[in-house]
Amino acid sequence: MTAIRILPDALISQIAAGEVVERPAAALKELLENSLDAEAGEITVQLAKGGIERIEVVDNGVGISQEELPLALARHATSKISLLEDLERVATLGFRGEALASIASVSRLLLSSRRANDRHGWSIETVGSEISRPAPASHPPGSRVEVRDLYFNTPARRKFLKTDATEFAHCEEAFRRIALSRPGVAMTLFHNGRLRWQLKPGALGERMEALLGQDFAAESIALDETGGVLRLFGVVGLPSAAGSSREAQYLFVNGRFVRDKLITHAVRQAYRDVLRPDAYPSYALFLEIDPVLVDVNVHPTKTEVRFRDTQAVYRFVFHAVERALATSGMARSAASDAPAAPRPVPAYGASAFQGLLSLAARQQPGLYAALAAPRPASEGQEVMERSEGPGRTESATGEQPEIPPLGFALAQLGGIYLLAQNRHGLVVVDIHAAHERVVYERLKADLDRLPGQSQPLLIPATLDADSHDIAAVETHAEALRAMGFELAALSPRRIAVRGVPALLQDADPAALARRVLDELREYGATRLLTERRNDLLATMACHGAVRAGRSLSREEMNALLRDMEATERSGQCNHGRPTWFQIGYAELDGLFLRGQ
Repeated sequence: MTAIRILPDALISQIAAGEVVERPAAALKELLENSLDAEAGEITVQLAKGGIERIEVVDNGVGISQEELPLALARHATSKISLLEDLERVATLGFRGEALASIASVSRLLLSSRRANDRHGWSIETVGSEISRPAPASHPPGSRVEVRDLYFNTPARRKFLKTDATEFAHCEEAFRRIALSRPGVAMTLFHNGRLRWQLKPGALGERMEALLGQDFAAESIALDETGGVLRLFGVVGLPSAAGSSREAQYLFVNGRFVRDKLITHAVRQAYRDVLRPDAYPSYALFLEIDPVLVDVNVHPTKTEVRFRDTQAVYRFVFHAVERALATSGMARSAASDAPAAPRPVPAYGASAFQGLLSLAARQQPGLYAALAAPRPASEGQEVMERSEGPGRTESATGEQPEIPPLGFALAQLGGIYLLAQNRHGLVVVDIHAAHERVVYERLKADLDRLPGQSQPLLIPATLDADSHDIAAVETHAEALRAMGFELAALSPRRIAVRGVPALLQDADPAALARRVLDELREYGATRLLTERRNDLLATMACHGAVRAGRSLSREEMNALLRDMEATERSGQCNHGRPTWFQIGYAELDGLFLRGQ
């Protein structure tokens, strides 16, 4: 057996480099974080051949003195912590004292720096583990790090690098993350002498639009929530803009880009009612927390963190994102005054309300009963649809009526789409998808507020069953009643459906009961009423929503529009599909070449 021996310093450094400097992008990240910790207000990056041949980072930070230059390249030497207590409340991006030493051990590195009060700068060079003495250098205040021939002395590691284009893509992403985290810092990136990014200091929204694109900004919802020692701000993407990968997901904790499964899962769960299973939401979120409550000393790359109170952080992030998405129903409307409560259906004459009372309340009593209530005489004045310009109508008194965000119904197209006019142009609604969301949210509210609210069927429906179904009906009768179902075994092979949830009385009772029984058999009553509850309610809502091809009256269409305005997350159905789109007057004018 080989004797135990102490490894040479050079080998120790290269082992450490393998943990910290996985590829050129990792080296670039460490250098950029050092510049930010040095309070730089401007950073310029020069890359050659994807960073493999050359990485240069120049900043205007506080600089390094002549005496400290050799220490900057020594392992476990840092100015950012000195005591164990400091490690427990790290407020800087770097703190381990490993990055420069690790990079220097696998490259040819030149470090030049000057403090503002020094007469001139100093530089120091390394080739692998050999370090030169500091030498005078002409240099402006700040620092410059040049890394050449990465992995020149570890050819096996260099073989694992990808093409120049691939390595540059990773470097560009590292640059993008750092730039997102510090919008007040001017940042410039060159690759092979060509300018790729030139970012001026500005607001976070401007920086996000510049780096992530106008589409990302236009299809996102801003949020800013504070709770105790926690603050979460940034943007979350609309469910309709979700992609097929996690590429557009940016999470920062105290300004540090991290990959955290806890927060990622909290965000994903907040989207659970509005996103299809194979889609990934986009977001750029910034969590601020007392450094004492988060451990950043988890991994050498510092991209993982550990929270002291994981449940508190999870709940805070989940509810913050969920609240933002709950208001996203009107987010694509240019109107900024989306109501938080139902508004009355606009008056189309006294006969319209009589029709609503006799038709809509009969066909959808659970959904439209409140909207069909008698109105004061002043609200029954007939509206004359006399066009006075885009989005404007005037009443008989000459006053402009209040136009809700989704406007007033015009017609139904193909039995599938509802066409409406608001102040901005044309609104197109997918009737089934929109009604499905409304029914789903009401089912959730009713189950919390009025469990077991059932509508008895005049003629019970029946369905074929086996012994497992019969056993489920008898064993879980109480759970079924809590959901609004009244089921009874007629024989060893037949089940009667005598009541269904009040909101779903127009659905096929046998098909609805069959789906619920299947879920009961697979998951059991406890899981069905807890973790699987919303999935079941989403299925029930789909069964109870207006089916494609059904003809709706004008009053029913307007009632649906008002319900959408009053319903959380109404911009998407339960499967993540959009429920409506706005087509503005400018877009319509362009289609018809008006004004050209």
